[in-house]
Amino acid sequence: MNYAPPPAIKINLRPASFADLDLLRHWDEQPHVVNSDPNDDWGWEVELKRVPEWREQLIAEIDGRPIGFIQIIDPAHEDSHYWGDVTANLRAIDIWIGEETDLGKGYGTQMMRLALARCFADPQVTAILVDPLASNTRSHRFYERFGFKFIEYRRFGDDECFVYCLSRADWHGGRCRTGG
Repeated sequence: MNYAPPPAIKINLRPASFADLDLLRHWDEQPHVVNSDPNDDWGWEVELKRVPEWREQLIAEIDGRPIGFIQIIDPAHEDSHYWGDVTANLRAIDIWIGEETDLGKGYGTQMMRLALARCFADPQVTAILVDPLASNTRSHRFYERFGFKFIEYRRFGDDECFVYCLSRADWHGGRCRTGG
């Protein structure tokens, strides 16, 4: 019997809009989302109305069904200065799957591939930062599969995080190091 891999997942990214407010509020209340980001208030009511040059907020969809969220920022220009003093030409990514039933299906991997390609499409971008909770070992493995390297432990507000960085040189054109 021949094994046929499942068909490729076709995920589309579209800009988040104020029409997504209820969906994003709902996702923000899901236990797996709260566990990965327990102390942040995204201020959706305000932030969905703003479109600063330094940020993209994206909804990931499969066949028009929203499955997740991606935020890409330029941390050198972001107005809250969350990342502190950073060099130019970096990007930082926040990513999550909205519903627990959509976890473990490869959606996050495909979303991350799209986000990385989007960041590195700008030839000036030299590296990408992520900041998972120090306790979230599953996310550490996820990022490491893409070539992210641990940089430092850092406290952001009340959250103890690991900072990871993926340089353009370590990026493998969207493929995980494990081939996944």
